Amino acid sequence: MEKRGNTMSSTITFEEFQKLDIRVGKIVLADRIDGSDKLLRLRIEIGESKPRQIVAGIAKTHNPEKLVGTQVVILANLKPIKLFGVESNGMLLAADQDGAVLLKPEMELKAGTKVG
Repeated sequence: MEKRGNTMSSTITFEEFQKLDIRVGKIVLADRIDGSDKLLRLRIEIGESKPRQIVAGIAKTHNPEKLVGTQVVILANLKPIKLFGVESNGMLLAADQDGAVLLKPEMELKAGTKVG
C-alpha cells in the first residue's frame, strides 16, 4: 500500500482506472434535503437526456443557490444509493480541507466531457 497524506490507499491498475466514468457536469438545480443538515440534492447536466440526480454531503460549506451554474466533476457510474430517502446516481468529487472543496475544470467545458 502507498501512503498518501494521512490515509492509506491501495494501488489500482490502469484497466481498473478506465472503468471509472468521470465527467464534467453543470449544476442546474440544488436544494436541501429535509431532515439532513449535511446533504444537498443536486441535478447535474452531464450530456444525458435529463440531468443526473446526485446527493452530496456539502450543505455545511455550500449554499445551494450559489451552486447553480457551477461546473463540477462527478463519478457517473457509481451504483445508485438512497440517502435520506433520496436516490443518488453518482458522486460529486471534492477534496476535504476544512470542508468540501469542489473539483472544477479550469475553463468552461461541454457538459458530459469525460475526464481521464
